[in-house]
Amino acid sequence: MLISIPPDQQEWLEALVAAGQFSSIEEAARAAIAVAMVDRAQIEADDLAWAKPYVDRAREDIARGDVLTLEEHKARMAARLNALRHG
Repeated sequence: MLISIPPDQQEWLEALVAAGQFSSIEEAARAAIAVAMVDRAQIEADDLAWAKPYVDRAREDIARGDVLTLEEHKARMAARLNALRHG
């Protein structure tokens, strides 16, 4: 199989080989694909049950009217970023 990858990905693989982590670009690419396959399988297997309490709380907040408009959210985030930059 022949594949082409963007230059930044090729440079990353070449750097791994140059650092001695892999003996070839092919080996580095196989390892990267194997990690991606495991990550994808974990994502697909996640039933997201951990998120249910957060969703339930958000729904309760909405029912109470405890919400922000988009403009309010943007203003809050801008103020926080400004405080971090000049804090």
